[in-house]
Amino acid sequence: MIPQTIQDKLKKQKLIFDGAFGTYYAQLYDTKELPELANTLHPERVRRIHEEYMEAGAQMIRTNTFASNTVSLDLPWDAVEDNIRQGYRLAAEAAQERECYVAADIGQIPYENQSDRTDISREYVEICRVFLEEGAKIFVFETFSNPEDICEAIEFIGDRAFVIVQFSVNQFGYSNSGLSARKLAQRAESMEGVDAVGFNCGVGPGHMQQILKNITFSGKKWLTALPNAGYPQIVKNRMIFDNRNIDYFAAKVSDIAADGADIVGGCCGTTPEYICRIREKLSFAQPRKAASVSVKHTEKAPVQDTSFFAGKAGKKLIAVELAPPLGRDDEKLMDAAHLLLKSGVDVLTFPDSPSGRTRADSILMAEKVARETGMYVMPHICCRDKNAIAMRSQLLGAYINHIRNFLVITGDPIPSMMRSSIKSVFNFDSVGLMRIMNDMNEEHFAEAPICYGGAINQGRRNLEVEIQRVKKKMEAGASFFLTQPISTAEGAGRVRRIKQETGARILCGIMPFVSLKNAVFMKNEMTGIDVTEEVLSRYREDMTREEGEQAGIQLAKEMMALTDDFADGYYFSFPFNRVNMLEKIL
Repeated sequence: MIPQTIQDKLKKQKLIFDGAFGTYYAQLYDTKELPELANTLHPERVRRIHEEYMEAGAQMIRTNTFASNTVSLDLPWDAVEDNIRQGYRLAAEAAQERECYVAADIGQIPYENQSDRTDISREYVEICRVFLEEGAKIFVFETFSNPEDICEAIEFIGDRAFVIVQFSVNQFGYSNSGLSARKLAQRAESMEGVDAVGFNCGVGPGHMQQILKNITFSGKKWLTALPNAGYPQIVKNRMIFDNRNIDYFAAKVSDIAADGADIVGGCCGTTPEYICRIREKLSFAQPRKAASVSVKHTEKAPVQDTSFFAGKAGKKLIAVELAPPLGRDDEKLMDAAHLLLKSGVDVLTFPDSPSGRTRADSILMAEKVARETGMYVMPHICCRDKNAIAMRSQLLGAYINHIRNFLVITGDPIPSMMRSSIKSVFNFDSVGLMRIMNDMNEEHFAEAPICYGGAINQGRRNLEVEIQRVKKKMEAGASFFLTQPISTAEGAGRVRRIKQETGARILCGIMPFVSLKNAVFMKNEMTGIDVTEEVLSRYREDMTREEGEQAGIQLAKEMMALTDDFADGYYFSFPFNRVNMLEKIL
């Protein structure tokens, strides 16, 4: 059962967390080691810092385990497990003779690739298992940028403990994953196993107060707020906080509590002196405020549908991919775009440096084509090269330039020979980026939302996994899908099943190979493109250009016939931008 003691306490009064163990430890002991290592190396230091915060007035302390994971400590799991157990025991021993709660502290585990997410989710579960075995009744997940990685861990805890989830956002109210504070709070409030929701780190008390005032909370969860002492200066690679603002900090935190926060405290830069001053200023017996709900009775403007398929119900949609140039010469691409102007094409798409090799920017290329031709354009946006800040910036710029359709993909990895000098970003995968875009539609583009879709890899070994991915993308707002090129009856059958299972709007990929060399290259060099021996047998080495194109046209027609019963349209990718073939195919 959820410990009623803390619930009953919160019904009567506010609670004060401790301050930032990590920055205070670094201030006292210039070891240049992670503070969590002190759990086993210097336990007396850890116990003493806990005692200082409680003596200052903290009614709840966090274990010194924020970075106790295999990635941050760079230790094997057995050593990390021992570190976690030691960290919890030290806090419990320090609080034993005092009326103070102990919270098992869990920070975000850093990772670079989305493929690591499963392992990371499992490690959160294992961390929670260890804490539960040590007797933890309160958990605090803090400084998270989104809740997706800890869903499994929170479900694992269930009703065995009181769970607090805290996010970190910048001054403008956005996390490193690009999600707004409002969206993060809504997501956490909807999670059954979460008892308290709030924010910590990232900003000082003034900005945190502004951010909280712009969110309407349901009132179903307790609210927490643990701002930083302020904004640090970097001196000799160390974060230095100016502690001359203690009175200001305490006053602002007291105001945040008066505004409705149930649990307050401090994050980076907050020492026991900060907590002591909060204790002096805070009015503990403030009644809990009901959730504020503002209702505006204003007439809403009709939502504009700017999708490339608006008003085209029943029509087989046609998308054509134009690959941006590798250099500065875009003459061939522009010629192709103008050639397609009167072809009945519904949208032109522009890949985003596919295969991790630099091409002209997809959004800028799309903007030029749209400006010169007036056609619908759809740049691809991949998650490989940019973080959430850059992604949002790109989307805002594209919107201002009247680009409203996007294909969202996770992206191909950087070629191995370039990885020593060029690093992938991959802050999130395509589903994560779609959630950001959905958030931006609500916040910035409500009157004319952007339209975005995803890719389907029907060649995935486990088709069930791909079907679930499509469903997740649809839940994140994807309104259409483009498949990998189909070149066999089996591939068509797999896409047909995806359509039946999801009901998604699907444009089937069609790639008319133009020569044997072209087909062999695609078979061996490009992932996700299935080129069978039967397809290769259609081509000869001595074919003329016209014969090669004719073989490709015939292949395209056969694939369209195989998919005609379920396809909502077709997505053509012509080798070398040979779009003149389209007229003969259609």
